Amino acid sequence: MGQRFIACDREQSFLMPPDVREWLPANHLAWFVIDAVDEMKLDVFYAGYRDDGRSRPPYDPAMMVALLLYAYARGVPSSRAIERACVEDVAFRVIAAQQRPDHATIARFVANHQDAIAGLFSEVLTLCARRGLAKVGVIAIDGTKVAANASRNENLDYQQIARELIEQAIATDAAEDELYGEARGDELPREFETSAGRRGWLREAKKRLEAERSADPQPVPRDRPKRLKQAKRRLDEELWTEVRANDAYERYRARGVMRNGRRIGKGHSVPNPYTPPETPEGRINLTDPDSKIVKGLRGWMQGYNAQAVTNEQHIILAAEIDNVGADFGDLEPMLDAAQHELDAAGVHDTPDVLLADAGYWHSEQMANVVNRGIQVLIPPDTSRRRSTRRNWDGGHYDFMRRVLATDRGGGLYRKRQPMIEPVFAQVKFNRGLSRFRHRGRGAVRTEWRLITATHNLLKLHRHATAAA
Repeated sequence: MGQRFIACDREQSFLMPPDVREWLPANHLAWFVIDAVDEMKLDVFYAGYRDDGRSRPPYDPAMMVALLLYAYARGVPSSRAIERACVEDVAFRVIAAQQRPDHATIARFVANHQDAIAGLFSEVLTLCARRGLAKVGVIAIDGTKVAANASRNENLDYQQIARELIEQAIATDAAEDELYGEARGDELPREFETSAGRRGWLREAKKRLEAERSADPQPVPRDRPKRLKQAKRRLDEELWTEVRANDAYERYRARGVMRNGRRIGKGHSVPNPYTPPETPEGRINLTDPDSKIVKGLRGWMQGYNAQAVTNEQHIILAAEIDNVGADFGDLEPMLDAAQHELDAAGVHDTPDVLLADAGYWHSEQMANVVNRGIQVLIPPDTSRRRSTRRNWDGGHYDFMRRVLATDRGGGLYRKRQPMIEPVFAQVKFNRGLSRFRHRGRGAVRTEWRLITATHNLLKLHRHATAAA
């Protein structure tokens, strides 16, 4: 008996089920994203569209939001890849309801609704809070370095930028010299060089204009002189108003005394004007001016410091962007951001314990957090060796070391790494966030919050699937 195989007939006709609810399993992530978007408040998206019924109708913002959330949850942030998936991927076709928005439409939707898309993080966190996942007994704060969409070689100082501008100007002059020779390049044509030539050209233009007017006469509006007079009157009024305002300000400055009796001058109400240095200091990246040189896991990079706050359920409670490589100074701002997000989600509990690594040691901010009734556990030095900094012994430095040496303190602090490091691993390695796609701190913040929102959405989906 010969070999037998399952037949592979590519000419066999195949009909998809007429009901799209039969295309995917009932517990598929696509259905969960659609249901989650239905529970979100998307008024800010709809407010940006016309309500008079004119112009070409756009795609439904709810569908576009669901498409973005599902794409980022699957690690597909490219607008062209999303457009291609709406043709090839069944789940994308179900979410888009068989529509195929092109990549330009998707990119414009993200650019036009940047703040609203960043707000999706709060909407997803609200859904997590309703399921009891936004608990705040013990929280952890940490940051991870993500490369920017910029070249590290484009960090230039003032002299380098000026040198490049001068070299570009010299190259432009050389190209124009080759093109125009001794001429300036904006000379008039030869027929306009003489008075007779200019008059002849004007006569011909006048004849053509009279012929066009005679062929299609247009009556002069009767109220044109009246409208000209009204426009002149308004212009004169605006001019005199500005002149009177300037005169009043100069008299006020000359008097030198404010209404309350305070004098105007150095050391009083009006500070000395800022005088910039002749040569600006520092360096700036010409590709993404907001990005900075930060130290990542594999060395220095041009990027951002992506900050996050997580709880023991690996739910991200706050996500912000900083362009400073060090975490010093981000402790209290990230706690405030987490508290703001929790209040918006309907969770008004205060965390009991705040965990962070040695980079977040900030004595003043730690004291402020403790005064809010939150215990702070931050080692004053790294786990490798004890710090040799001056005045780094005694006082609350030794007190924190003694607290971390206890069973309770050490046990709580050992939760920090398992609470937040797996979150960064999921986002960066499992879902491919090796580099931000957008440029500018605002756009990068929107991208980071969208990615972290989809992380919470995946956690919520797994929780709902396990409960079912």
